Amino acid sequence: MTETLPTARPSGLSALVLRANALMAEIPYWFLALVLRIPIAAVFWRSGQTKVEGWQVSSSAIELFKEEYRLPVIDPTLAAYLATFAEHFFPVLLVLGLATRFAALSLLIMTLVIEIFVYPDAWPTHGTWAACFLVLMAKGPGKLSLDHWIARQYR
Repeated sequence: MTETLPTARPSGLSALVLRANALMAEIPYWFLALVLRIPIAAVFWRSGQTKVEGWQVSSSAIELFKEEYRLPVIDPTLAAYLATFAEHFFPVLLVLGLATRFAALSLLIMTLVIEIFVYPDAWPTHGTWAACFLVLMAKGPGKLSLDHWIARQYR
């Protein structure tokens, strides 16, 4: 004959911790993905805005690529134009949740270039950016996105 012992229910602080953990586990992924997408998009959008005057890449942005960034292999003027385009195009995709994995991968590559060749001491910031991009690449943009809507239409 097996006897079952009554199990003690947690109380006090342990019950509070268990309840808090349970509540946090219920945060929907679509919300998490949105919180990952919008702020990181803003970081790159704002950076892109510093490189333009009207509809043109500014001469100061080109100078920045010539004098400070000094990327190997690529012409500084071309690099300024490509970076300016990327910092405007891919954030828009992230905000819309359109081609999210591709946009996140593109900005992750840009982040790696910045980390390796431009600001290697900024690894804590770049690591945070990379974490956002890696989650979006692995899990996608969530339900509140054009990617999700398009996928539903073609299933």
